[in-house]
Amino acid sequence: MGSLRSRGRNEIDEIEQLSRESSHFSLSTGILPSLGARSNRRVRLKRFVVSPYDHKYRIWEAYLVVLVVYTAWVSPFEFGFLRKPRPPLSITDNIVNAFFAMDIIMTFFVGYLDKSTYLLVDDRKLIAIKYLRSWFLLDLVSTIPSEVAMRISSQSYGLFNMLRLWRLRRVSALFARLEKDRNFNYFWVRCAKLICVTLFAVHCAACFYYLLAARNHDPVNTWIGATNKNFLEDTLWMRYVTSMYWSITTLTTVGYGDLHPVNTKEMIFDIFYMLFNLGLTAYLIGNMTNLVVHGTSRTRNFRDTIQAASNFARRNHLPPRLQDQMLAHLCLKYRTDSEGLQQQETLDALPKAIRSSISHFLFYSLMDKVYLFRGVSNDLLFQLVSEMKAEYFPPKEDVILQNEAPTDFYILVNGTADLMVNNSGTETAEKEVKAGDIIGEIGVLCYRPQLFTVRTKRLCQLLRMNRTTFLNIIQANVGDGTIIMNNLLQHLKEMNDPLMEHVLLETENMLKRGKMDLPVNLFFAAIREDDMLLQQLLKRGLDPNESDNNGRTPLHIAAAKGSLNCVLLLLDSHADPNCKDTEGNVPLWEAMVEGHESVVKVLLEHGATIDAGDVGHFACTAAEQSNLKLLKEIVRLGGDVTRPRATGTSALHAAVCEENIEMVKYLLEQGADVNKQDMHGWTAKDLAEQQGHEDIKSLFRERIHERVRIESSSSVPILKTGTRFLGRFTSEPNIRPVSRDVSFRIPEARPRRKTNNFENSLFGILASQSVHKNGLATVEEGKTGNPVRVTISCAGKDEVAGKLVLLPGSFKELLELGSNKFGIVAAKVMSKENNAEIDDVDVIRDGDHLIFATDSNHP
Repeated sequence: MGSLRSRGRNEIDEIEQLSRESSHFSLSTGILPSLGARSNRRVRLKRFVVSPYDHKYRIWEAYLVVLVVYTAWVSPFEFGFLRKPRPPLSITDNIVNAFFAMDIIMTFFVGYLDKSTYLLVDDRKLIAIKYLRSWFLLDLVSTIPSEVAMRISSQSYGLFNMLRLWRLRRVSALFARLEKDRNFNYFWVRCAKLICVTLFAVHCAACFYYLLAARNHDPVNTWIGATNKNFLEDTLWMRYVTSMYWSITTLTTVGYGDLHPVNTKEMIFDIFYMLFNLGLTAYLIGNMTNLVVHGTSRTRNFRDTIQAASNFARRNHLPPRLQDQMLAHLCLKYRTDSEGLQQQETLDALPKAIRSSISHFLFYSLMDKVYLFRGVSNDLLFQLVSEMKAEYFPPKEDVILQNEAPTDFYILVNGTADLMVNNSGTETAEKEVKAGDIIGEIGVLCYRPQLFTVRTKRLCQLLRMNRTTFLNIIQANVGDGTIIMNNLLQHLKEMNDPLMEHVLLETENMLKRGKMDLPVNLFFAAIREDDMLLQQLLKRGLDPNESDNNGRTPLHIAAAKGSLNCVLLLLDSHADPNCKDTEGNVPLWEAMVEGHESVVKVLLEHGATIDAGDVGHFACTAAEQSNLKLLKEIVRLGGDVTRPRATGTSALHAAVCEENIEMVKYLLEQGADVNKQDMHGWTAKDLAEQQGHEDIKSLFRERIHERVRIESSSSVPILKTGTRFLGRFTSEPNIRPVSRDVSFRIPEARPRRKTNNFENSLFGILASQSVHKNGLATVEEGKTGNPVRVTISCAGKDEVAGKLVLLPGSFKELLELGSNKFGIVAAKVMSKENNAEIDDVDVIRDGDHLIFATDSNHP
């Protein structure tokens, strides 16, 4: 298991290394995936196989390149100036050869990139075959030590040294990678390569020149012996410098005549060397020229463009202002190009997804603040931002001309501009626009010639949107198109400009005739109460029951607006009169709230009912508005105003909170229950108690007393022994007292209110902390969920302390409890605190002291 985990970690490390290496953006390190491959990053190599793009292997290669530079100098030097190995060069050579021998072994474990498939090969057998067939033999020979070469042949020392120049291919590969690496400047990398090539060519030629002179049978008859007959006795450094001097003067073809070939061998070598110099010089001059021209071509093109524009302006006698605008725009374009601000060019070279993400990051917050797009969906904004084109305009340049065709509109990113109007040849500035303003949108949306000339006051950056592209996007987002049109019309109305009022009137007339290119829907027509436009849209086949995100239909909007013609058109087109939105509202209710009686009548005639919606919500809304007339209208149309909302809140709760006693009376007449709890356990009676509405509390007590009196007169309490008795008539001879030790069993289930329902209210706190006086009893509320406990005593019995009992579920059971406990026929229940008679158990709180009495007894 441990080995498997270790192998998994190794694979993950390899993947991370490949990802890091690929992040350098070098074209030479790209591994192209095969068709259908899911990713080119998760490359799993076989065990003990190293990726050629591994960063550790790249460090090793860079180190070998340093050794190659040493080899490139020492191999020609030893070939030309030394006849046998000489320390310390020989020792250093062997150390360098050891490193390259290690590299030969390592190469058998390094994957390679297949040139035909561009896939990484990690099969060790294929790696070995490829290496053996390619450069293995040359690499092996180039690592043979000099001492071994001397034993084979006394003349092979220099030749074996020259074989080591095979390693120069590593330098060429290094420069090829550096030229494509974005972390290095191309100009300096290219210059470094040219310098290295020149120095190596001069060094090699110098070594060959000296070799020809030193190995000649007559040293005096040589290029160096002609001027210095004892040159072999000079120091090695002096001989090397002399050879380099003649090599450089020959390469540059500026020889001073002091050194020249003497014998035939030198002349032949000089001929080939100068032929080589022709090609090398052409290569160097061509590369340097290309690098210099590349840096100056932009300036040359700019000057040519400016000159051509100036000639064009003079030839066509353009006015000075227009000439200045032309030249200013061209100068700005050159400035942005030279400073690397080619925003649009850079974006166009990227895939659409990256362009969209960049545009969203740069311009989304700006677009979100434009009045025209206020309230539209995020999806539409994202699509619009992706199609915006960023452009720069210099000061005093015309962006839009008055009366030109409306092909584009612009959003100002930064800078300022003036809206100019031309009246009889005189231009006046009507308004200044700043960052975040939109220009040209009236012409685009209303499809009329542009109303103003837009002229920049300083350097401006603008986002341009093409009209065709904009309308194509809106076609797929009709709802957002409606919002945009509403925003435009509202903006025209708020401008309070005679010109804008004329444009607004023309636009509305075009809308009514259905001549607008911008798509609109039934909601737009219903909001504007435009029955002509609504009829046009319905004729096109639009669905009259189409709903928005909140479930509202055009009929909801038309009913709320009170537009009778629109309502009739929709109903005639088979719109559902009982359609319900997410809040439970129906068109009939919308018309009732706004007081549109004619619309209500039409809806009722077409089958609309109030019960199709959330009647409990309607009743609560009427109560919250203290609109008794609306509440009665709900009842008249057959709605049950006692029904609660989804939260359990009823209209009676709302009426109590509003302290509307008239509405409370009406709801009680309709059968509203004062003990009906909402989702928090509150009843209307609790709300009246907590908020201190004395009139409503008295109204509730009267209501409860009346209900208890009716219940008491129609019911007969039954003793546990089975004997009948009348609770209010103690003079009947057939009734006998009940023994005190008769047990009373409290029903297990009774619909009682628990004090924990009000634990967060003032009422609950006071009830839980109630303390009774006169030393009769002190009862504290128990834990959450305990029943209501009360202290009971009898008015006709002198008892020091009462009895603590659980409160029964009904008043009849309470009277029966008192009769059983005290052996009397209890007819009244009094409160010890305020000496008031109690008619309902619902008014008894936890910890109250109750006194039982007959009709003839009083506490």
